[in-house]
Parts: sequence; structure tokens; C-alpha cells
Amino acid sequence: MPRWTPPLTLFETLTAAVNDLAEHGYDSPERLAAWAERIREAARASLMPEAELAELLRRSLGSIYQRMIERGTILQLHPELTRYTIASLQPKLHAELQRRILASADLIKLNRVQAIDKTVQRFVGWGTSIPAGGSDVVTRVETKQEIRKALSQLPFEERRVAIDQGHKFTAALSQIVALDNGALAGMWRSHWRQAGYNYREHHRERDQHVYAVRGNWAIEAGLMKAGPDGYSDEHEQPAEWPFCRCKFQWLYSLSRLPDVMLTQKGRATLDRVQLSAVAGG
Repeated sequence: MPRWTPPLTLFETLTAAVNDLAEHGYDSPERLAAWAERIREAARASLMPEAELAELLRRSLGSIYQRMIERGTILQLHPELTRYTIASLQPKLHAELQRRILASADLIKLNRVQAIDKTVQRFVGWGTSIPAGGSDVVTRVETKQEIRKALSQLPFEERRVAIDQGHKFTAALSQIVALDNGALAGMWRSHWRQAGYNYREHHRERDQHVYAVRGNWAIEAGLMKAGPDGYSDEHEQPAEWPFCRCKFQWLYSLSRLPDVMLTQKGRATLDRVQLSAVAGG
């Protein structure tokens, strides 16, 4: 019985492919295609299994959900709400967790396909440049490094994707809570003061600005209007752009709004409420 030998690793496959093409050159499409397919298979085998990747994403996003929803830290962005309010939304928020896990896994899978395709493309591009009969001037180490560059960077890129998807998940949970509880506006919070944070300049300029939620109950009642910063849906949302960590702190009552956002009717209503509170006290 022939002795079983394990499949070649990606590095071993690339080494064999580069050596073969350096010796024989591009003498037939079949030779190049055969090596391209072996490289593709070895590249797939070199990556973390998809089931293991899905479990890592589930744990990563699950820890965010546990911290924000089950431990209640999301209330930092919704100081006017209670833990009971958050608990009542758990079915909808948990559905968002499952949706985000699937979306994150699909994005990473797409990036993997692109990285593998890029690796094969680089190999084919290099291989077709070698004349038939081979070449003695091929820099084999540098060639292999260049061919596998996209795959070498993939673990780092996958970690970045997971982190970015965590920011987007955090923002999505917060927005669900806000819209389900009738938030009037969102105050933009930027991390521009954090040392080492690569903030966007126009996001730093939005820090502390207040954006109205279009069509909220207070606008419909004629109590408020969009202020100078406009509506929240007129701009990209916090965490919408890659690696953005901005957040909205949500405002639910007229008393929390800047005066410029109140209509005359809104000011009169707020005055009556405040007078009633003083009288009741």
C-alpha cells in the first residue's frame, strides 16, 4: 500500500510552483493552470475553518450584546431610559445580534475569496512573464512573498473587520432602542480626544452637535423642529464608515434639547410642565 503523505502547505505549494516555473518557464497553459489550482486549494486549506470563524464571531459579538444589553451599559447612551425598558426589547435586539453574526461572517468570506483570487492572479501574472525554458534570474523568495501578500495580511484584516463590525453592531443596538422609545434627537459623540485614535476631522467637528430624529412625536405635535444641525438621516450615521467609533447619545425629552430646536409652542409646553413640577413639589 502506498504511504500516505499529507497535502502540501501553501508555502510548500508556492515553493514548488515557483521552482517549477523558474525551471521550465511558461511553456504551456496547462502547467500554469495546474499550479494555479493547487495554489487555490492550498490557500483555502491554510485559512481558519469557517465553522471556527463563525464561533469566534458569535463570541465576539455576543460579548458586546451581553455587556450592552444584559449588563445595561447601553443606558450610558440612553440616560433617560431604564433597564426595564431595555429588557422589554431583548427579542428584537437579540434578532439583531443573529443578523450581525451572519453579515459579519459573509463579509469575511467575501474578503477571503478576494484574497485567494488575488493570490492566484499574482501567481498567474508572474508565471506568464517567465519565458519558455525557464530563467536563472528569478528572485524566488521575493516572488513568493509578493504572491502570498494578500493572504499574509488576511488574519490582520479579519481582526479589523471583526472590530469594525462590533462598532457597527453597537450603533445598531443603540438605534433600535432609540427609535422604539421615541427619541427626539441624537447628540453626536466623537472619540477625538482619545490618544492615538485616528478620527475623521468632520466627525470631530460634529462632537456635541444635536441632530433631530425626523418625524418624531414632538415634531408632529409642533413642539420642536430640526435645529441648525438638521436631521440625523441627512448625514452618515455613527460607525457607518469603516472603523468609526462615534456614537449618538439619545435625547427623549424637550428639556434636554437645545433651545434653538424648540418652537414657541414647545417652549410654552415646557414652561407649563416645569411650573407644574415646582407646584407639585
